[in-house]
Amino acid sequence: MADRPVGFEELSAAGWEQLPDSGFLGLVGPMWRRGDAFGFLAEPRHANYIDVVQGGMLMTFADRALGICAWEAAVNRACVTIQFDMQFIGAADIGDFIEIAPEVIRKTRTLVFLRGTILDGDRVVASASGVWKILDRK
Repeated sequence: MADRPVGFEELSAAGWEQLPDSGFLGLVGPMWRRGDAFGFLAEPRHANYIDVVQGGMLMTFADRALGICAWEAAVNRACVTIQFDMQFIGAADIGDFIEIAPEVIRKTRTLVFLRGTILDGDRVVASASGVWKILDRK
């Protein structure tokens, strides 16, 4: 675990860039990006009653990461989540850096289908998939 980033300075030094967000994610983030991967540092405020990362935080993280990829697949056209599935497989530990690398499965004229696996190091924590609607506005 010593080679995994554990703080904001280490994340930046490892090539991760903090994503700006003044909306909801600004309250529970920050979220980071490096290439096709997204991540967040699980802090004590993300804990549930048994001191692992709250499932809702994992869902928020996956929805945002997959959503950003949907926008990019739609050539920066606005997209909204219309269907989202999450399967919890394990627990993410507080203090760890949690990652996902979304994958576009299919894109049509009006929809983008995506999936991703949430990892805590090399442990699978959850699997997410969903459909994003491409809007007519930018």
